[in-house]
Amino acid sequence: FAVGPARAVAAQGPAAADPAATYRQECGACHVAFAPRLLPPASWNALTANLPQHFGTDASVDPAIQKRLADWLASQGAAGRARPEGDRITLSPWFRHEHSELPAGVWSRQSVKSASNCGACHQGADSGVFDEHDVRIPR
Repeated sequence: FAVGPARAVAAQGPAAADPAATYRQECGACHVAFAPRLLPPASWNALTANLPQHFGTDASVDPAIQKRLADWLASQGAAGRARPEGDRITLSPWFRHEHSELPAGVWSRQSVKSASNCGACHQGADSGVFDEHDVRIPR
């Protein structure tokens, strides 16, 4: 039995839930729920507008949830940052700069698999924490 604000949210449906929690649930089910600040609003708008073809996968969600996520991600995005090629975090200039000292072979290691697998090296990636002192590059 929901009371007060919880009941109001339940009555409004899933799109009214906390957008950060919804984002972690919906997007984090398939990959790290990347910190919104890792892309500019224009990238988040493009990504959320094309969920049926999300990097080769159908990531469709209920339209109300899609709208809520799109609005929230755009509001939390890195304003002023250039939109990277293909709206890929790993192709952004700042990502390339921050990872420039790594040999290219790191990304193809079985323990890492790709540059988009932030959690392989950044223990706090799921929480949006990328402190360089906490980086552990697996062999």
